[in-house]
Amino acid sequence: MRRMLMTSAVMAICGAGVGWAAGCQDMAAQAPAGVLLTAQDTQVDGVDVCQLHGTMAQRTGQDGRAYALRFELNLPRDWNGNYVHQFNGGNDGEVKPATGALKAGTGGQSPLARGYAVVSSDAGHAGDMAPDMGLAGGAVFGFDFEARQMYGYKAVAVLDPVARDLVQGYYGADIARSYGIGCSNGGRHAMVAASRMPAAFDGLLAGAPGYRLPKAALQHALDVQQFHAITGDLATAYTPQDLTAVGDAILAACDGLDGLEDGLIQDSAACQAQFDPATLADVLQPHQAQALRNVMRGTQSDGAPYYSDWAWDNGIAGSNWRMWKLQSPIPPWDHKPIIAVMGAASLAQVFTVPPTKVVGEPAALEDYLLRFDLATQAGQVEASSDIYPESPMQVMSPPGSEDPHLQAFRDAGGKMILFHGVADPVFSALDTQAYAQKLLANTDGDSAQMLRYYPVPGMTHCSGGPGLDKFDLFTALEHWVEDGTAPQAVIATARPDNDETPASLANAARPLCPQPLVARYIGGNPDDGASFSCVE
Repeated sequence: MRRMLMTSAVMAICGAGVGWAAGCQDMAAQAPAGVLLTAQDTQVDGVDVCQLHGTMAQRTGQDGRAYALRFELNLPRDWNGNYVHQFNGGNDGEVKPATGALKAGTGGQSPLARGYAVVSSDAGHAGDMAPDMGLAGGAVFGFDFEARQMYGYKAVAVLDPVARDLVQGYYGADIARSYGIGCSNGGRHAMVAASRMPAAFDGLLAGAPGYRLPKAALQHALDVQQFHAITGDLATAYTPQDLTAVGDAILAACDGLDGLEDGLIQDSAACQAQFDPATLADVLQPHQAQALRNVMRGTQSDGAPYYSDWAWDNGIAGSNWRMWKLQSPIPPWDHKPIIAVMGAASLAQVFTVPPTKVVGEPAALEDYLLRFDLATQAGQVEASSDIYPESPMQVMSPPGSEDPHLQAFRDAGGKMILFHGVADPVFSALDTQAYAQKLLANTDGDSAQMLRYYPVPGMTHCSGGPGLDKFDLFTALEHWVEDGTAPQAVIATARPDNDETPASLANAARPLCPQPLVARYIGGNPDDGASFSCVE
């Protein structure tokens, strides 16, 4: 069992801890010092819970705005003795329902439905605090350095011991096992916890972890500049048919590398060597092909990527890839893609020093990225100042992530599973793969005792795409933590609400294999996961 990590700063906010067993309605009156609580009996995800809403760490920021850390803690009536800290995505700024569920990664049953106590927070700022800033308001917290720190790493460290106190106080019993779960920015939170809070969690599940988020935001500028130059309009740079043709070309080169042509590229590593980007000229106009090659290489020239290179996968034809990079279905954004709106505001106001105040209108946000000079401004993600004494990369990235060892996490017995859609348009699966490979090399292979990395073919950002994205890595993590059974193949099937899974795969099962293993067809019914084996 992991004991609570109670820093002196947290103790000053919350007192020495809670020592009571209470009913739900009693919890509000028993709140730790500095924490405001409301409590109600309700039902969430089909589970009877005592639901707590809390506010703590209230302050006025250096920007004059009011800040606080808000959270939801769901305490199920039928508690299994365990605890999940749910790490949320995007810019945070919203207390999402505390269930611990991921669209892909936790199967069909949330941790809350399994009996876990689950906490979720807004990471110390409200996304709607600045309506006067329009579409840039969700990133206005970047003008306050402490809000940046809370978003980057402090919110989890401050909230976690308080949530544990409340769980143990309500049930009158110690927490047996503790887990952290998240995807995207939430996956980054999980990796940060492994580095900064190595003894806090028995198990961490990190999907599509944007662990170098400020550098990933530089890719937004590269994408917008390259794609906008094609037609002067991101939405028309590539038609859906263009990207389908690209996906088909990748499939034609790579689908059979795993022994079966079935619409899934299981051997992604071999595909990167096999697929020749020059063949894009066969399905795209020359300027379209060159722009896409530049974007996938992560650079405007033959130099090192600003962030990372990207994997070729047929998931590039998925609607999620288009929504992030080319065109969204959101009318108030003038249908501009996510990177050109949310991404632009975040790069300008959160991930650079000094930050730049931007007009919260779609055209102005896109224009910020078009004018962003990567040659001279990319270094702002690693810059600091008297007002911002830690750079955006220092605030957001796990310490030591460029040369990872995770010695303290390993010594504490922690286990972490990473997974990433190979076709993710936001954070590169190759970047996550590089982290896992560096860790393996740095630990002489011992990282296998604490880390597994699962690439998911066809999947885009956290879920979706033309693949099989219903799988349960959380159960695999539970078994690894609780009985020492290291995860191997995990079966993926079609998720019912993913309408991009090909009809030919509707009844299929495929093993997801931890790298460096690859799922290969060994004969038999192609729909049966047992017809595949994880091999080197």
